[in-house]
Amino acid sequence: MKEAIVFTGPKVEIRDVDIPKPERNQVVIKVAVSGSNPKDWKVPEWMEQANGTNQGDDIAGTIYAVGEGVTEFRKGDRVAAFHEMTTPHGSYAEYAVAWDHTTFFLPEKTSFEEGAALPLAAMTAAPWSPASKPTPLVVYGASSAVGSYVIQLAKRSNIHPLICVSGRAQEHVEKLIDRSKGDTIVDYRKGDDAVVQGIKDALKGEKLQYAYDAVSEKNSPENIAKVLDSASGKATFVLPPKGNWAGKHDCYDESVHQSTTMVGSVHSKNPADRDLGYVYFRYLTRGLEEGWFSGQPQEVVPGGLGGVQSALERLKDGTVSAVKYVFKISDTEGVNA
Repeated sequence: MKEAIVFTGPKVEIRDVDIPKPERNQVVIKVAVSGSNPKDWKVPEWMEQANGTNQGDDIAGTIYAVGEGVTEFRKGDRVAAFHEMTTPHGSYAEYAVAWDHTTFFLPEKTSFEEGAALPLAAMTAAPWSPASKPTPLVVYGASSAVGSYVIQLAKRSNIHPLICVSGRAQEHVEKLIDRSKGDTIVDYRKGDDAVVQGIKDALKGEKLQYAYDAVSEKNSPENIAKVLDSASGKATFVLPPKGNWAGKHDCYDESVHQSTTMVGSVHSKNPADRDLGYVYFRYLTRGLEEGWFSGQPQEVVPGGLGGVQSALERLKDGTVSAVKYVFKISDTEGVNA
């Protein structure tokens, strides 16, 4: 089969390799469409041992084989899955491996393209508990895939007002929010001072207790720190400060609770983390079926796996907004559909 290997740069090399076999509690998926994420070019630069590996983690396709202990899936099922990051047999290939607890059914009405836009970013956005009173939440980077999924899950849990920091993709964000419940958009292109003031104006005198930073760089932590309640605020980031996963952003008071959302924890040995992945991925199937949850808009990159490098280059240069790059594996040169 064909497999795309990602090196620093990013540079991508397509190789011929054997079809993988599942271990216990794993499935092998015939990949119809693979999704991409910014981490796909970042990880090879951050981790030397990951330089020259298959970085694809968003899988959409059909079950090809199941390992021992798998009872939920059978050959031919339409599924999406979150591949375990930095392990072999990712989604940039004709066949990929996933654990059964991070694999979930795709409704017939959900395309493989939409399915490939979901797993990693949607799980990064989970979870939310229903709110019984107005609960302002800042979503910084609202037009990103993670930010968009945060908005949808927050709405499902009656969390409002949503104060969404976005730029040129505000039309996309507008379709997700509910203005009748106080949700609003703050334009980051007007500068840091305007962002801070815009958030304060949206709060209308209320304290900000919660912020989800789907950017976590380019002054977003600092801007949030200027409005988050210094006594009891909580902020979650998708990237650690200065690459230190155990570190804290030094622009916050000690009383502010900081956490870094580590989506890969659903593949840890911690039963609670694995259960979270199991429950939420199946919850996404329900959301897709019922229509209250949908995938980030997708752009199919020409050339299948041959288009991975150009897509990662665009992700690296920061010009991507409100779109998920996905790859139809059958478009790859040398692949037989």
